[in-house]
Amino acid sequence: MASKLKIVGVVLIVIGIVSWGAAGYAYMKAQSGSDALNGFSAAQDVELSYNDQGELVDRGQPATEILSLLSDDWSWPIESGELDPKDPIVNTATEYMVQMATIAYHTLTGVQNVVLPAVVYWDGSSVVDAAPDGAQQYSGGEWDPATVDEPAVFNPGTYQVPVNGRYWTGFNRSHPLDGPARELAWNGTVHGLFAELGVGATTATALQLALGIVGVTALMGLGFVVAGGGLVWAGMSGRKEDEPVAA
Repeated sequence: MASKLKIVGVVLIVIGIVSWGAAGYAYMKAQSGSDALNGFSAAQDVELSYNDQGELVDRGQPATEILSLLSDDWSWPIESGELDPKDPIVNTATEYMVQMATIAYHTLTGVQNVVLPAVVYWDGSSVVDAAPDGAQQYSGGEWDPATVDEPAVFNPGTYQVPVNGRYWTGFNRSHPLDGPARELAWNGTVHGLFAELGVGATTATALQLALGIVGVTALMGLGFVVAGGGLVWAGMSGRKEDEPVAA
């Protein structure tokens, strides 16, 4: 029985050592990924702005609404420790998401100028060839997106179209003003930045997860070594007790 305990103990110790090796290898790979992400961030040199009190600001004002968009609307768990005024370069998951929220906030609250070179008739659902009955006449200026389903005659001119907190899918792409405003607000640059920042946030989160797995693996290895050592010790003790006492 004692010899069997020793064998099982040795096996557990070996498993523990292998677990430590796996944890070390995973740590090196995670660290390499972190170094690469930091190098990429440093090369881009994109920084967040903070005031003298260490508060995050946007265009000189506290970024309260941007943080609200990120935490309340997008349900992102903001890690305050990742917002470091001493290290403003965007290289953590929260910083990537704050940058994305900043771009989204200014897009969602922006106003787009749409130029119509010729008159357009709108019957409430599509562009038609003649003025619909009861159509509202417009000749440029600010246009209310809430009237998108109402018949209208849009004379040539420049129209200011508020985004009104709408994402890409919130516009009527068939409308002579709403459709072009969507292309102007949610343009290729915005979509490209969203994609890039999303990859950065995902990568940073994955690296944090990898470090967590490293810690768990190392602790499991320690547990195997301790358990194995205990079984070996028990086996050795049991064997001594079984030895006959000399006369």
